[in-house]
Amino acid sequence: MMTQQARVSLAAACVAVALGGFGRTAEAAADLIIRGGPIITMEGDRPAYVAAVVVSGGKIVFAGTEVEAMRHKSRATTVKDLGGRTMLPGFVDAHSHFINAPALSRMVNVSPSPVGPGDTVQQIVATLKAWQDKAQVPEGGWILAWGYDDSMVQGGKLTKRDLDAAFPDRRVLVLHVSLHGAVLNSKALEWAGITADTATPPGGIIARGPDGKDPEGLLMETAFLPVFNRMPQPGEAEMLELLKPGQMMYAGNGYTLANDGFTHVKDIRLLQKAAAQGRLFIDITVLPAFPEMDQWLGKPEFPFGQWDNRLKLQGLKITQDGSVQGKTASYIEPLLTGGPQGQEDWHGSTTLPYEQFAKIFDTGHKAGLQVFVHANGDGAIQQVIKAAEASGLKAGDDSRTIVIHSQMQHPEDIPRYVALGLTPSYFTNHTFFWGDVHRRNLGEARAAFISPMKSAMDAGLKATNHSDFNVTPLDPFFMLWTSMARTTRSGYVLGPGERIDAYRGLQALTINPAWEYREETRRGSIAPGKLADFVIVTADPLKTPVDRIRDIKVVETIKEGMTIYVRN
Repeated sequence: MMTQQARVSLAAACVAVALGGFGRTAEAAADLIIRGGPIITMEGDRPAYVAAVVVSGGKIVFAGTEVEAMRHKSRATTVKDLGGRTMLPGFVDAHSHFINAPALSRMVNVSPSPVGPGDTVQQIVATLKAWQDKAQVPEGGWILAWGYDDSMVQGGKLTKRDLDAAFPDRRVLVLHVSLHGAVLNSKALEWAGITADTATPPGGIIARGPDGKDPEGLLMETAFLPVFNRMPQPGEAEMLELLKPGQMMYAGNGYTLANDGFTHVKDIRLLQKAAAQGRLFIDITVLPAFPEMDQWLGKPEFPFGQWDNRLKLQGLKITQDGSVQGKTASYIEPLLTGGPQGQEDWHGSTTLPYEQFAKIFDTGHKAGLQVFVHANGDGAIQQVIKAAEASGLKAGDDSRTIVIHSQMQHPEDIPRYVALGLTPSYFTNHTFFWGDVHRRNLGEARAAFISPMKSAMDAGLKATNHSDFNVTPLDPFFMLWTSMARTTRSGYVLGPGERIDAYRGLQALTINPAWEYREETRRGSIAPGKLADFVIVTADPLKTPVDRIRDIKVVETIKEGMTIYVRN
């Protein structure tokens, strides 16, 4: 029998529904009411809109009709009119490298068009020369660049000889677009201790000259990791100051949560200090890097799964192969075009031998950590599946083990993901930036199934989409467009059967990555009780033609009811 209290509660709920809203309580006092344009909630599997949202104390207390929302208004309430623009929940970054953002202000962009000016070796060198003059780099000083893409450079690849001729007295390091390598000049190679006698480590590449010994300048994967760890960085005081413009890069693209996808202990400590000083105004999740597990695993100073002043250590990150565009991913079948230096029968390689990888995977899983594994090629993906099976993972365990990139999956891998509880975080920007390259390297059938977003979502997987910034730009609407259009640089549609609609594309940028971080009850959609994290944009992506999706711009970003970015 229903009690009197239950009857009263039921009656109150019915009144709320009759008024066209939900979530209202008599105690809720409105700090902010937002109205006047389409508001896409991202609640549920089908598009849903509300007319107004009420915010109190940094959280959403009501989402529904404007009439009911205005009942929360007091003299102290700010009423924000969207002016016909569209509001969405703040974007949730599924995978990028946040810690790179602050340092980018000290580096030069040599990406190929449309991201940068680096379409030829000559353009790259000229860009570096202009940077040297502008920054007044002294003799013996450093010139650092990012975005070099050997698969896009016309007329030959960048080598130390090109850099030596232009910069004989300075150290030059040009990061590969994959972030898995770099080209160094002779002065930088000398600093790094790389000589003709340096052995190429397992899982690494040291490009050699015609004699097979002299380093050409390109270092990749495990040959580059020690160099990366020693790269010149701003001092701590400067880095703390640079965190503000770094966060603004994300806020300016509508993100209210950023991710650092492979975090070294020194950077964890930096972010912890920034958090303690109140310097973080967006939320940041970090994935401590597997090579330093002995420094952070089980240490009280590195607690996982809890927020501390907008910072959370999310889980273990393991990198098990390289990049598709850099030809350093691990493949079952060889590439059609050979290896990075023309090697025949090239399958790439894994970062670690399987036994070592599986042991690290199992250690993380048994320690109760959420495990994130970078796996691009089908060879590495098969090892993730094998390690998950060996560790006893099952879907019902809710481990939320994430396979970052997961690009060259086979169709039969998807039901295995479902059974094991593996979730892919895809990288559909590859279809535009390197789709034509992948067709040459892999053949049509293999390339067409890259980042199979539709197949994964049809199977019930909460697939996400990411930029891998600074590999590709943070722009979420470019990502949305690539997931919907899958159009290459040349205009070819790569894998038309894997195109998704706008709503699913938005799920991969909002509620699904929120789920990835075990945050689905706090963010990723507009509903009472969740954080008042919003992005206001120039057009409704659900009603915008596909070819105009990437023209949508972020107008304003709101974090917990407070504006943190406004477009000029």
